[in-house]
Amino acid sequence: MAADMSGADNVASFYEGLGQVLNIAWGENLHYGFWEDDADDSTVEVATARLTDLLISLLDPAPGSTVLDIGCGVGKPALQLIAARETRVTGIAISDVEVKQATVRAAEAGRSDLTTFRNADVQELPFEDNSFDGAWAVESLLHVPDRGRALAETARVLRPGGRLVIADTVQRPPLDLEARAVLDEICASYHVSAYATADEYQGLLAANEFVDIDIRDISDKVARTGMIMADVVEARRDELARIDGPEPVDQYIGLMRRAAASPGIGYLVIAATLAPAADS
Repeated sequence: MAADMSGADNVASFYEGLGQVLNIAWGENLHYGFWEDDADDSTVEVATARLTDLLISLLDPAPGSTVLDIGCGVGKPALQLIAARETRVTGIAISDVEVKQATVRAAEAGRSDLTTFRNADVQELPFEDNSFDGAWAVESLLHVPDRGRALAETARVLRPGGRLVIADTVQRPPLDLEARAVLDEICASYHVSAYATADEYQGLLAANEFVDIDIRDISDKVARTGMIMADVVEARRDELARIDGPEPVDQYIGLMRRAAASPGIGYLVIAATLAPAADS
C-alpha cells in the first residue's frame, strides 16, 4: 500500500512556505533549543546546537558508520553529526526544496563525500533491509500519520543492534480544554498528526523489536523555545510577512505563545536499540 502522499504534500508545502520563514528567523537548526536552567542565557544558535549534541551522544555512532536522518530539513543537524563523528549520513525529506538546500549546504561545507539527501517518505523507505547502522528522527515523526508503520520501516532498514534516536514534542495527559484546543489548532495548522504520548512511543518501539528503550522527558530544558520563537518572528514580522504573507506569520506568533504556556505539550528524547538477530 502506498504511503499517504497527499498528507506528505501538505507537510512539504508547510516547510517550503512558513518553514522557510522560520529558517530565516530562527536559524537552520529548525528544532528546539536546550537550556540548562533559568540562569542559562545561551543564544538560540548555542541552545539548538546543544540539543543536537545531546542526540549525537545518545546515538553514539562509530566513525564511518551509516546513519539515516529521517526528516533532515536543510541538513544542519546532519552536518553537526558528521563534524562530531565522521559518519556517513543519508538524509530524507518530503520537500524537494529542503533536499536541494541540504545538498547545497553539504557541498558548501565540503562534506558532499559523506552526505546524500533525497526525497523519501519514512512510511515507505526506498532502502534495502539492513542498510544503516543508526537512525534519528529530530522533530519529524510528529508529522507522520502512521508512526507504527514509520518505526517498522525504520527497523527494517536498520541492522540488528542499530541505534535509533527520536526527539519529539508530545502530549502530556491529562489535558484540560484549553490544552486540547491548542494541540488541535497546531495539528490543523501545521499538518501534525495526533500528538503521541510517552506510553505510545514505548509501545510502538517495543512492538517493532526495539529494546533498551530510554525515554527522557526534557520539557523543562526546552520550555522557553516556543516563546523565544514567537519573539524572534514578531521582531521581524514585517520582513517575514513579505515572504509568506502576514496571516500565517501572525497566526504562528499567537499560537506559539499559547503553546509555550500550555502544560499539555511536553518534549521527549528517546534512544532505543534494534534487537540483535536471533541465533540461527
